Amino acid sequence: MLTVEQLFDGLWQDYLSHTPSAQPIHELLGGGADIINDHIALRTFNIGPVTVDALAQHFLDLGYFEAGQYDFEAKKLKAKHFQHANSHYPKVFISELLVEEMPTEVQTIIKRMVANVNPADVSKPEFLYSGTHWQVSKDEYQLLAQRSEYAAWMSVWGYRANHFTVSVNELPGFETLEQVNQALKDGGFTLNASGGEIKGSKAVLLEQSSTMADSQLVQLTDAKLDIPSCFYEFALRHEDADGRLYQGFVAASADKIFESTNAN
Repeated sequence: MLTVEQLFDGLWQDYLSHTPSAQPIHELLGGGADIINDHIALRTFNIGPVTVDALAQHFLDLGYFEAGQYDFEAKKLKAKHFQHANSHYPKVFISELLVEEMPTEVQTIIKRMVANVNPADVSKPEFLYSGTHWQVSKDEYQLLAQRSEYAAWMSVWGYRANHFTVSVNELPGFETLEQVNQALKDGGFTLNASGGEIKGSKAVLLEQSSTMADSQLVQLTDAKLDIPSCFYEFALRHEDADGRLYQGFVAASADKIFESTNAN
């Protein structure tokens, strides 16, 4: 079994290979210091063998526990987040598309994709950064994109960290998310402005922002397309009434963070 550190290192190295902006952002904000990761996010479908619970099992085996559930009705998604008793370990946010709520032609494509996944592979921790186990055509990708950006992203990128998240609370030299965002913009990075550059507020105990996803040229079965890949998020957590730092997520904010992988 992989350790927590080994699992996150595998996820991080894979993420770097599809997110060219991540290392420059790391260096811009960290200035050589270690950057603490608040959480990662994974995407999947709500059908076997790749449900949220199947993916989460790898984290449960390492001492994580379920700590929250979220609904995204407009995007037809559900999600759960997981934490570790050791608060130094990143939180994990796993979402799944409600396939049965998609149009029939979208369901057909997704079910064919998932049918290519070997259930034995899902039981290996490395599955979490194994990418796709299928191929799609240009027409299939574009059909998915019309109906669900989430499904289209999954069809091309599959199983890997959709994003890592800088803990602004642990970031030397920055006190506010506005300061982080300004540094990013000064550095030439494009922020996700959906719902405003900062999603959430001190009132809901969590402020979040993110870059727009990098794009990479992807070989589909019959074409090459430039497609948004992964992005970097930034989270500032506030204390609750008991003086404890809020550890959950805010669905209304996360809903806008999902749009960081939207094609322009």
